Amino acid sequence: MVEQSIWMQKVAADPGHSTWYIERFRAMARAGDDLAGEARLVDAMVSRGARILDAGCGSGRVGGALAEAGHDVVGVDVDPALIEAAEQDHPGPRWMVGDLAELDLAARGVTTPFDAIVCAGNVMAFLAPSTRREVLKRFRAHLAPGGRAAIGFGAGRDYEFGDFFADAAAAGLEPDLLLSTWDLRPFTDDSSFLVALLRPA
Repeated sequence: MVEQSIWMQKVAADPGHSTWYIERFRAMARAGDDLAGEARLVDAMVSRGARILDAGCGSGRVGGALAEAGHDVVGVDVDPALIEAAEQDHPGPRWMVGDLAELDLAARGVTTPFDAIVCAGNVMAFLAPSTRREVLKRFRAHLAPGGRAAIGFGAGRDYEFGDFFADAAAAGLEPDLLLSTWDLRPFTDDSSFLVALLRPA
């Protein structure tokens, strides 16, 4: 067994946490808020009908938007409540409960590697610290030749960007493009958010 994720520790401490999260994004969707910024970037990275893994998919907003754009999407999240919401709100992709630190989709019948992996919503900062490097290794193992991973998270979440780059390098991934937002603003030394497009080293 791997160390329990910070997300699931929050759920254990507050059983209503997942419901709050689900309803927050449902309310934003009803209000017409733009929830597809991450999906637009990933859509631009790949050809039509690409295979995309939404890693830490939550309630499915990013993977759902990518599926609507015509991509073949698999979403994985450790929280069963979020996967249930994804199935309800975004039918089409294949949604699966699973810990990213134990990601082995071939063992679950998903044998074709992915053209892109998207890991949005501060997922990396919600992982158990002891599993971060293993998660990145598993991302690397699930990428097709020429595939890339798009990973975004904010500063101030107990995962320094430098540590993330070191973990990525140890996992066999290297930066292809570094941004400070999902709308393509450059990453600088004082950026408070990182969107890293990583390729196999």
